[in-house]
Amino acid sequence: MSRIYLSSPDVGELEEEAVLAAMRSGWIAPLGPDVDGLERDLCERTDREHAVALASGTAALHLALVSWGVGPGDVVPTSTLTFAATVNAIVYTGATPYFVDADPESGNIDVELLDAALTELLEGGVRVPAVVPVDLLGKCVDHQAVRETAQRHGVRVLSDAAESLGASRRGEPAGSLGDAAVFSFNGNKIMTTSGGGALLTDDADLARHVRFLSTQAREPVAHYEHREVGYNYRLSNLLAALGRAQLSRLDSMLARRRALREVYATRFADVAGVRLLGRDDDAEDNCWLTALVVDPEIAGWSPQDLAARLAADDIESRPLWKPMHRQPVFAGSPSSITGHADRLFDQGLTLPSGSVLGDAEVGRILTAIDDFLDAR
Repeated sequence: MSRIYLSSPDVGELEEEAVLAAMRSGWIAPLGPDVDGLERDLCERTDREHAVALASGTAALHLALVSWGVGPGDVVPTSTLTFAATVNAIVYTGATPYFVDADPESGNIDVELLDAALTELLEGGVRVPAVVPVDLLGKCVDHQAVRETAQRHGVRVLSDAAESLGASRRGEPAGSLGDAAVFSFNGNKIMTTSGGGALLTDDADLARHVRFLSTQAREPVAHYEHREVGYNYRLSNLLAALGRAQLSRLDSMLARRRALREVYATRFADVAGVRLLGRDDDAEDNCWLTALVVDPEIAGWSPQDLAARLAADDIESRPLWKPMHRQPVFAGSPSSITGHADRLFDQGLTLPSGSVLGDAEVGRILTAIDDFLDAR
């Protein structure tokens, strides 16, 4: 019996053919026509003017902040309920992350709390060049509210859309929101280039500078000359070919994840004390990962109990992100905390959600869940 993972890569013959064609074309070096093509495809998908294909979503976050001049002495507010890469990119610049707690229904950044934090920081004379809201598990944050808040305080918005490619909010696609946005194409994401990511923006100067920095900041002369510190952050042509094939299949992969979310929603609809995270308004989500929130006092069991039962059948599940304000590496960072992210971490559990899951594997998952609930 093979292990069932949360979100395995969904690749097949189309991806094999694309990578093989790229190899046979001779474009093995880091750049090439598939990199250019992937950037065009992403712009078309997100209604953006510019895309820069990079080695990771983290690289995209880092280079956007560097290009905006973020550095030591600056404070950058971001979501506390996120993966560490969001915060690492801020720390790479020498700036200080400021953690803002979550909305309890969606897990995304609490915009009212962000507004209050910006007011306090700026009135205290702190330089805040940007905010980095995160689209949790494929649900876009309320970018209209974030945009209005940021404009009122005169700060830029860098949208961490690493998890939300294919999602939208009020008809605006993920990646189109913010002064710039980033995607991740890591192996477990909605689509993958094995590793990889991209920066999206309508700012031609930002795109140009990020592209320049990502290729070691080499000046356009015959010899190797450098006036800025650069980075080896470009996506390879071979991986871009894989990404183009994946992007062409994105809608069908989204539909499969949506169908699986509906299966989970039906199964837990009548289970007291259990809800799907963000379920009330998830019509535009990409359903990257479906998560339960369990109140043990009402349900009579904890998410850890269900996780143990799934693990016994070799089925992977995972808690929600451990909030960044509780991570030892970021101890002492300033924050505005209500306790909502802590409760979601304690009570949340993500379930297998990959588009590659077949009917037999979904059946295994549901049987394990049914056996667990019946025993309770």
